[in-house]
Amino acid sequence: MAKAKPSKPGTPPLTISRPEMLVAGSDREFRRLVHGLFGFLGLHEAVRAGHAARIGLAGIEYTVLIAIRHLAAEEGDVSVNRVAAHLHLSGTFVTTVTNKLLKRGLIHKRPHPRDRRRVRLDVSDAGRALLAELAPVQRQVNDVQFECLSAAEFRALIGMVERLIESSERAVRLQSYFASGGTGTEPRAAAPRKRKARSPA
Repeated sequence: MAKAKPSKPGTPPLTISRPEMLVAGSDREFRRLVHGLFGFLGLHEAVRAGHAARIGLAGIEYTVLIAIRHLAAEEGDVSVNRVAAHLHLSGTFVTTVTNKLLKRGLIHKRPHPRDRRRVRLDVSDAGRALLAELAPVQRQVNDVQFECLSAAEFRALIGMVERLIESSERAVRLQSYFASGGTGTEPRAAAPRKRKARSPA
């Protein structure tokens, strides 16, 4: 990793040292990216909250409900762990949310037919009705939010977000390592994982 150049008097210290992210030795464009992502995520959270409020749910309840709906349609069997992995959340947290949805009658939890230790999740008729009610407005809002992307940009963005999630998970592990008193270089626990080769899309 390249060493950060000494800051000029009055200049903030560099917040990243990767040469790919520095422009003329400055991290200004990197800060612009990070602050832009912060703004986008805040606005997207507002959009999500609006979708959820329209059908009387909290944001995370709506997200888990629609995730179950789509995963069930694509894969059939949906477990708590599958939803947790899909949304990058803990299984314990997803269990708490699904229990709330279950109490409201929006999902079903049934024993797996071949493995009684597992639970299958599915959206109930009431839950499907709520998502169907939301869909016309949801489509219009989502169309406007992502209208700036071309088809190629959309596909590229999906890949970039997936890679950023992976590297961000490593960054969180590294931050925890430093917080617990670790020093020096990146620990093995935060090192890059070998990526499986993927067939061309």
